Amino acid sequence: MLQTDTREHTEFREHHEAAAAATIASAAPAVCGGLVFQRCLWCGTPAYRRSFCRACGSMALRRERSVGAGVVVRRNGPAPHNTWFVAMDEGFTLVCQVTRTAPIAVSVGARVKVIQAVDPHCQGLPVAELTDPAPPLERWW
Repeated sequence: MLQTDTREHTEFREHHEAAAAATIASAAPAVCGGLVFQRCLWCGTPAYRRSFCRACGSMALRRERSVGAGVVVRRNGPAPHNTWFVAMDEGFTLVCQVTRTAPIAVSVGARVKVIQAVDPHCQGLPVAELTDPAPPLERWW
């Protein structure tokens, strides 16, 4: 038997497709346009790319946009890759690549700003650039 769609089914399908397209369009700038992190709804702990809260174990996470500024904490891996752990101002830590500077110029305590949420070479690491070099170390002896 031949089955045809009624008007109600057609309108529902069009409405559902339009809502799905609007959801995708509204989610794309949040992910591609800036650095997005998660905050636990129970305890308020910030995290980056987690499926549950590391402090309380809750899976109720809210997405928030980061300012993108942070401080270099330590190097991750060999110098040619120029990847660093960065403590962001919001309270979470992420691994990112520092560009537009020599690896020797980046040191612990330097301020960085995330310029891209995802590396253009599809490595999945955020890309940051140096904004303020680390303060000179003071000798205590």
